[in-house]
Amino acid sequence: ICRIETVIPTSGVIFKVNICDIILSVFFMKFSNCNGKRKVQYESSEPADFKVDEDGMVYAVRSFPLSSEHAKFLIYAQDKETQEKWQVAVKLSLKPALTEESVKEPPEVEEIVFPRQFSKHSGHLQRQKRDWVIPPINLPENSRGPFPQELVRIRSDRDKNLSLRYSVTGPGADQPPTGIFIINPISGQLSVTKPLDREQIARFHLRAHAVDINGNQVENPIDIVINVIDMNDNRPEFLHQVWNGTVPEGSKPGTYVMTVTAIDADDPNALNGMLRYRILSQAPSTPSPNMFTINNETGDIITVAAGLDREKVQQYTLIIQATDMEGNPTYGLSNTATAIITVTDVNDNPPEFTAMTFYGEVPENRVDVIVANLTVTDKDQPHTPAWNAVYRISGGDPTGRFAIQTDPNSNDGLVTVVKPIDFETNRMFVLTVAAENQVPLAKGIQHPPQSTATVSVTVIDVNENPYFAPNPKIIRQEEGLHAGTMLTTFTAQDPDRYMQQNIRYTKLSDPANWLKIDPVNGQITTIAVLDRESPNVKNNIYNATFLASDNGIPPMSGTGTLQIYLLDINDNAPQVLPQEAETCETPDPNSINITALDYDIDPNAGPFAFDLPLSPVTIKRNWTITRLNGDFAQLNLKIKFLEAGIYEVPIIITDSGNPPKSNISILRVKVCQCDSNGDCTDVDRIVGAGLGTGAIIAILLCIIILLILVLMFVVWMKCRDKERQAKQLLIDPEDDVRDNILKYDEEGGGEEDQDYDLSQLQQPDTVEPDAIKPVGIRRMDERPIHAEPQYPVRSAAPHPGDIGDFINEGLKAADNDPTAPPYDSLLVFDYEGSGSTAGSLSSLNSSSSGGEQDYDYLNDWGPRFKKLADMYGGGDD
Repeated sequence: ICRIETVIPTSGVIFKVNICDIILSVFFMKFSNCNGKRKVQYESSEPADFKVDEDGMVYAVRSFPLSSEHAKFLIYAQDKETQEKWQVAVKLSLKPALTEESVKEPPEVEEIVFPRQFSKHSGHLQRQKRDWVIPPINLPENSRGPFPQELVRIRSDRDKNLSLRYSVTGPGADQPPTGIFIINPISGQLSVTKPLDREQIARFHLRAHAVDINGNQVENPIDIVINVIDMNDNRPEFLHQVWNGTVPEGSKPGTYVMTVTAIDADDPNALNGMLRYRILSQAPSTPSPNMFTINNETGDIITVAAGLDREKVQQYTLIIQATDMEGNPTYGLSNTATAIITVTDVNDNPPEFTAMTFYGEVPENRVDVIVANLTVTDKDQPHTPAWNAVYRISGGDPTGRFAIQTDPNSNDGLVTVVKPIDFETNRMFVLTVAAENQVPLAKGIQHPPQSTATVSVTVIDVNENPYFAPNPKIIRQEEGLHAGTMLTTFTAQDPDRYMQQNIRYTKLSDPANWLKIDPVNGQITTIAVLDRESPNVKNNIYNATFLASDNGIPPMSGTGTLQIYLLDINDNAPQVLPQEAETCETPDPNSINITALDYDIDPNAGPFAFDLPLSPVTIKRNWTITRLNGDFAQLNLKIKFLEAGIYEVPIIITDSGNPPKSNISILRVKVCQCDSNGDCTDVDRIVGAGLGTGAIIAILLCIIILLILVLMFVVWMKCRDKERQAKQLLIDPEDDVRDNILKYDEEGGGEEDQDYDLSQLQQPDTVEPDAIKPVGIRRMDERPIHAEPQYPVRSAAPHPGDIGDFINEGLKAADNDPTAPPYDSLLVFDYEGSGSTAGSLSSLNSSSSGGEQDYDYLNDWGPRFKKLADMYGGGDD
């Protein structure tokens, strides 16, 4: 055990001690052993004043003046595995003031000597000195220098005999980050060049080398570990600047709310990184300024007081502080964050009606009508299950005529009629209603779970429809009743007992027009004979509908149906069925089976009696009829051979009515030649079918329809041609001047030649060109063949308004055409016909002689009159 002195301030000083196997350095204490590292537990002899952490850090627990009483204490170390113990004595003294001489004197630097090597002596290895264990170098971060700052001196005991060179390798020296540590190659002085940051690199592992001037290794490399001692240079930082949490209202003390977390970049195993939390402020401070507390180590926020009420305070804002150095307010660094705690709603307030009685009214017989709005108040959060109201009718509606629905926006109860209400039965309802929330009230709430009120509903009397009773009304009558027979009285009732109203009746539906009804008393009388066999009768029942209308405001009406069940009478004679048949020329092997058709029903129908009439006598001579049963009989040839053809056989059929009804019905029988099987041959079938009345009528109808279609098509085509011709004529034919404006290749006839082609005027481009005429037929007076002038071309269907423009354009083109007639040549005219209505040109007398006439105006008529102007307008010559 050694006695060691060190210089520290009076409080809060951290240091490290070392004696022999106990290493002493500033700030930390560590026990080392040649056998390797051990897990050591430290204790102080004065735990009230000094404390030692697991990493060997010694610090003062409290502030006190340094005196002889506190200047000495012991530090105990115990191996956790072997329970081996050590102790060291520590003496503290005040740091003396620095003098100029002490500043000038360089501080003593620890010297590290390379371990001595084993040497051979008399053929045996001999260790001259025990190997050293190089302790780590502890260097605090953020040192202010001056730099380079000397750390340790590395020396070999061979430097007395040899000139050595020292060097260090490893991260921080010759590896990134390079240049942090340097060594004097001659003196072996190891220095640091700049401040260190433990948060970037907490430990450096260097290797020291010693070589001679030739670069030969003279010592084995030694390891140098430099620990960067943490300084409290980082404030705690919250993961979020704003934290959000919730807590139900009415929560008991101790209810967990949320957890806030902060981190510190300093060493978490040292005081610099040990955080403590606390609540700085709470807003609002009602009902208590300390509604919440926080676990200073974990950051868990819990409730500490009762009285959370969302209806009073919906949100709390807490300022949370995190401080390192285990929350030491003097040496620790701190930071703050905001915690927002929202008080969530629970169902602690039942709905309450705003009135004890609500009033409403509804017209009778109306459904889906809102009668009244029930309003409630609820202090819980709107639009949540704790606020939403559920209404029910607890009394006053035994028949279930009302229902209450909740308006999701306003939370009001809408009283609605779901079944019709009769004013004559109930004039007023008094309902008892209750309102409660969708979820039950929270435990411990003293309020009743529901609120009740009454609803008074008044029923309004309205004019209702008259109704027939019974409806439909069924009566039984025999068919054949004569017109004017009174059948029954069909009246309606007015449900409005408190209104004095009259009812009038009208007929609404009577398919066969057999009935009429008295508008006042509702008596129904026949106006035609009732016939059960009418197509308007279905299953012996005839339906007629009547309308009853009152004189109320507004007038109302109702309908009723009268069903007449018609009883059958024997009013229809039976008829033979089928009406056409065929048989062979000989009696064998065929016979004709017949039956009877009677529109009456039992007992006025079958069984039937079949017989042949006495006249003509050929009937019974050629045919015989045999009754098979009550409904069928068989007709056979009585003679051995009957020539093929169509025969009409009268048959007397009598029904079983009372009295019976008989009828002579004609059966058309086709007698034909038969094959060996008794069937008519195909030729006979075709002939017979061609001679049949139905087939002939069908063929005639088809022919007539076909002729009508052909005639209609022809008429349609002619009408279409007329419309097309009418569209081509732009004006009335009597006023059409185009009849006399024609373009001829040859001179035609006179006024008698009136067969003009008007299309030549409308489409001058369709005129046959001169170039395509055969050679030899051109007249001598025609113009010579030259290039055709560019006359304007009109469309096939011109607009009526552009005919004048077309003529003007054609006139301009002709005036500018030098090849246009007339020419000075012999002209040959065709015969123009006789009987012209125009007078002779010789009858046209000039008003003056030719010598006196002035023809100079011909010069203004264009190129076509140039020749005439030269002949007559040139003067006397």
